[in-house]
Amino acid sequence: MPDALPKWIDGLSYTGLSMRRGDILTAMHDGTALGVRAGVRPGGGLKVTLAGNTITVAAGVAVLQYQSGQGAYRACLAASTNLTLTAPHATLSRIDLVYLRVWDNMVDASGQNIADAVYLAGTPGSSPVAPIPAGTQIYIPLAQITVPPSGGGSASVSQAVMPFTVAPGGILPSATAPATPYVGQFYDNGTDLLRWNGSSWDTYQKVVNTGWTTASLGTSFGHNGNSNGNVQYRLVTVEGTKYMEWRGGLSITYLNSLVPNGGAFLASPLAATFRPPSPRAVPVACAAQPPVVLSVRCDFASDGTASIAGLTSFVGDSYAQPAIRPPWVSFNGVRYPIS
Repeated sequence: MPDALPKWIDGLSYTGLSMRRGDILTAMHDGTALGVRAGVRPGGGLKVTLAGNTITVAAGVAVLQYQSGQGAYRACLAASTNLTLTAPHATLSRIDLVYLRVWDNMVDASGQNIADAVYLAGTPGSSPVAPIPAGTQIYIPLAQITVPPSGGGSASVSQAVMPFTVAPGGILPSATAPATPYVGQFYDNGTDLLRWNGSSWDTYQKVVNTGWTTASLGTSFGHNGNSNGNVQYRLVTVEGTKYMEWRGGLSITYLNSLVPNGGAFLASPLAATFRPPSPRAVPVACAAQPPVVLSVRCDFASDGTASIAGLTSFVGDSYAQPAIRPPWVSFNGVRYPIS
């Protein structure tokens, strides 16, 4: 008979299977009606480290699943666990596995009902691979340990195999996209925040992992104009579109009333990564000059050059022929698309 008992009602009797099926609600789905995505809770739990021949698995919690329909096993290591690394082979390398296992006698006939960390040494070889636990086991991998041959150096730990899971609707940190996403699901691949639109993943937001670059300025141009800080730029991605962002203040020195370098203020063109495919003209604030001029135009060209447009070199100053020579311009808030 199908399990149709609602949970947490007085007078009803529940099996472990029934309770686990109720816990399906607590974790992300795996694409099946009664399945869950198994994994560790993000945030650093169950970290595996190695010191000498002692393997340490830190305390942490995880969700495991044997197969769809068996429900969610919520497992906890309340304290760190120590395991012992097998001695290296004389001439061959080896890859070992550390995993979290749930022992459920009703499923695996193990005679136990516990959760613990397990170490499994691999088979030495010229091209070793990590071992796969044999038999009926409820587990998730935590780490692989690469063990060089004796005298070949120290063993190293990689936790790239550790899966993560989050509550339904949570943003999943994962190097690979979920295999069976739902419309509106997000995941963070370490570089981008992506959203499933029903047929493909859209880059919703770029994870900014590069800082600001201070521009190299040409002669007669300087940083920190009007105490606005250094002239700097960076790339950002918003909803899949790449933008250039600028900030800081540019000071301008006029020699004999001449516009320095025709208004081109960079010492050298921007790298190709930062260039727009076609010219971008944006307004930039400047010092108020009579007759009142509060902004000028800045042109960013596809060849990587940038210049302040509209500056004048003549001395006359009238409404008909204004002298536009602001001592500084501000790039704070300047943003334009380059893709």
